[in-house]
Amino acid sequence: MKKVIVIGCPGSGKTTFAEKLKDKLGLPLFYLDAVWHKPDRTHISREDFDVRLEEILGLDSWIIDGNYQRTLERRILACDTVFLFDLPTEICIEGATERLGKGRYDLPWIDTELDPNFKAEIEKFASENLPAIYALMDKYKCEKTVVIFKSREEADNYLKDQ
Repeated sequence: MKKVIVIGCPGSGKTTFAEKLKDKLGLPLFYLDAVWHKPDRTHISREDFDVRLEEILGLDSWIIDGNYQRTLERRILACDTVFLFDLPTEICIEGATERLGKGRYDLPWIDTELDPNFKAEIEKFASENLPAIYALMDKYKCEKTVVIFKSREEADNYLKDQ
């Protein structure tokens, strides 16, 4: 396992898992949110994001944390392992709410309230994003190691067994 992506709904526990996996494997960890967002809550251009992503993908080893559906297939093609967090919507909203007021590895600011648009993104993730993600998992399942977590406990148990 040298090139890993961690994907799934916001608030599902991707970043926490990616941090623990980084500690276990000693691989560099890249947060797509940190690549995309600027400290003033704006973001870089798609072109600049794509250039930075290609730089990361060109490295010998990495863990990439973040969904960013537009570039997902590109990351799947480059990785050897995919970890997908497919948790219930309520758990993801709870996870996003629990991190309010706390500094995060992947964002240059601290949210103090759950943005209604962000909550809506979480609420529609299962119906709008997961079908396409599962289609990609099916397409590449013979070429990649795919691990799907349905709970945070499954993710924790996976790490314990490594």
